[in-house]
Amino acid sequence: MPNFTAFISYVFVITFTPGPNNIMSMANGNKYGYRKTMKFLLGIVSGFFIIILLSNYFNLLLFNLMPKIKFIMGIIGAIYMTYLAFIIIKSKDSRKKDDRGKLNSFFTGMVLQLVNPKAILYSITVTSNFIIPYYKSSTTLILFSLLLAFIGFISISCWALFGQFFQKFLANYRKPFNIAMGLLLIYSAISISGILELFS
Repeated sequence: MPNFTAFISYVFVITFTPGPNNIMSMANGNKYGYRKTMKFLLGIVSGFFIIILLSNYFNLLLFNLMPKIKFIMGIIGAIYMTYLAFIIIKSKDSRKKDDRGKLNSFFTGMVLQLVNPKAILYSITVTSNFIIPYYKSSTTLILFSLLLAFIGFISISCWALFGQFFQKFLANYRKPFNIAMGLLLIYSAISISGILELFS
């Protein structure tokens, strides 16, 4: 059974902190409104679901071929999450708006996932550390993929709906927000690394 607190912390931090999906959703939401941005949001969710599902099966294959890979993936995942935590803590305002309407399409949202390192690394990390070590059935893997895609949809919808609000909030409280998100990510990294098991 995975550590659900660490799982939810990791999913929340990665999904809701600024990244290509959230920034583009916020920009499109501000420019075109939520309804006209929906096709872009659905493109993101579709691409994200595909990446998570592929990551589940990729990691399942690795775990079946190399049973001892769990420990290695835990360490790699922990290092990556710690790196992300420090990037988040140190990050400055990098919001950019795009004026080209073609960036507000289903196709653009979907393809964005295929070139979005944050989404790809997140998918591989979350599946290899929180899902595959504990669940193997196709039904469960699909349900987890749907759950993570749904959480992603909530995140990008929030950024699209409240883009202007988040811009002002992050401009005024960027440092405390980044520190809180970074610390949650470090907690998740420690939990999946296996270090806590050595002391229990």
